[in-house]
Parts: sequence; structure tokens; C-alpha cells
Amino acid sequence: MHVVAVLALDDVIPFDLGACCDTFSRVRVPGVDVPYKVNVCGERRRIRTGFFEIRAQCGLEALCEADTILVPGTGDPAGPVSARVVAALRRAAARGARIASICSGAFVLAAAGLLDGRRATTHWAGAAELARRYPEVIVDPNVLFVDNGQILTSAGASAGLDLCLHLIGKDYGAAVAADAARLAVIPLVRDGGQAQFINQPAPAATASLQTLMLWLQQNLQAPLTLEKIARKGMMSTRTLTRRFQEQTGTSPVQWLQTARVRRAQQLLETTALSVERIAAEAGFASLTTFREQFAKMVGTSPRQYRKAFRMP
Repeated sequence: MHVVAVLALDDVIPFDLGACCDTFSRVRVPGVDVPYKVNVCGERRRIRTGFFEIRAQCGLEALCEADTILVPGTGDPAGPVSARVVAALRRAAARGARIASICSGAFVLAAAGLLDGRRATTHWAGAAELARRYPEVIVDPNVLFVDNGQILTSAGASAGLDLCLHLIGKDYGAAVAADAARLAVIPLVRDGGQAQFINQPAPAATASLQTLMLWLQQNLQAPLTLEKIARKGMMSTRTLTRRFQEQTGTSPVQWLQTARVRRAQQLLETTALSVERIAAEAGFASLTTFREQFAKMVGTSPRQYRKAFRMP
């Protein structure tokens, strides 16, 4: 059982706190009764949120036992972080706990020195202040989340959900993360490198692109080119590229490659198909291309991924 501690500080953002607790507590893994045990902890048991008060289950001692620590954002990111919280986070990091922040929670990790020399992100509105206050941190305001291995940071609101699903996928595989996304009624299509700030197009354009994305997911095995996708969407390649960038923060070809790798992950986890067959089913032109793209996005080979995440 993987123990998750959610650190709730005064003025915690309720959405960030609730998203952490709800997403991890609802994870379902075949053959595992309780994939995650979630504890809400705080420096004090009574915590103000700005709208109401909550009572934490645990004190800071819960950080000593957690495999993963999540730090939601607070309403005043520039506020002081107590020496007790800083010390508890540093001890947890020293023993190897995985520590992740959501939104302005990055300011807490920065105050503890855990982001020094690392690339990190936060809500785009607070990125400049994070960089000013902590010049040793390499702040990237243009991504949804940053995974440094042990230390992770994410942007605000829905990007926190993306980070939670990313962590679930690292722990239990893409199929489990996809199931968690379905339970939360959110799409599992956004990677950390996508842009935070997305200009909203007209409703008709959004609907047409969503229909096109669904068609792409249903035809991943087909030999799709940018021109073919544009014809299906009844627009020019230039317009298609612009709308994808506006609505997803990435290009049509990159979005398609990511969807294909996700499909391959699901097949590796849930079927006995050969790697060669999976490459074809996911739409890769060759086994070599499949292996290269898979290793680039997932960080390991298809065979090693199957060994780690194949479901019984």
C-alpha cells in the first residue's frame, strides 16, 4: 500500500486539497485492495481555508511515514513558511520520499530549498514572483507540470489533476491512470510539457476539434499525415495547427504520437500481444520508430514497461 500525505497549511486552496484526496482515494487496481492510503496532515489540526475550517487527521509526523507528499497551493503564496514545516519536508526529502506541489505549493517547496537548481513550475500568475523570491529555482511558467523524479511541481487548478494522474500512472501504469481519469470525468491526454495558458476559441471550433480528436483516437492504426487530418477536419493544415496549439498547447502530430504511445501502454498492460503487433495496433510505421518514441515519452522500453505494469 502506497501512503500519501497531503500537507494542508493555513489558507489552503480547497480545490487543490480536495483534488488530491479524491483522485488518489478512488484509484482501483486489480488484485490490490487499497492502492493508496491518503492522510491529510497539517502543522495544526485546525486549518483555515478562507471559506471554512477543516480538521486534519494527522500532524506533521505523517510526513515521516509517507511514500508521497503532496503540497496544495495556498491563497497567500508569499506568506511565511514555518521552520517546522521546512524541517519536516527536508527530512522527508532526505529519506527519499516523493514530494509534489500543486499551484502555489511550489513556494513551500522552494522555501524548504527543495527546488534549488531544479526546473519547476507554478500557476502562471505567480511564476515571476517565484523566480524573484527564489533565484536558484529554474522557473518554467509555460508547462502544466515538471517531473524531476523525486520532486515534482505543477501549475494551478486542473494541472494539479494532471500531475496526480501522472503520479498514478508512474505507480500503477497507464491503464490504472486512465481508469482514475474516467472516475474523475477528465481526459487523460495532457502531458506535462503542454502550455498552461490556452486562448479559448469559439465554441464551434472547440466542438469540431473535439470531434476530430475522437476520430483520431479511433483511427490511431491508420497512416495519418497532417494533410489527411486537416482534410478530415475540413480545414487547412495551417488552421489545424493553429487550433491544436490554441486548444492543447501542442501540434497535431505530437498530440497523435502521444495518443499512440498511450494506446501502446494500455495494450502492453492488458494484453499478451507481441511488441511488434502492439506497435502496429498503435499506428507506428515501424518497430524501431515505436521503440524510439516510447522510450522518449515513457522513459523505458516497451518490454520493460510491460514487465513492470502487466496486469494479472
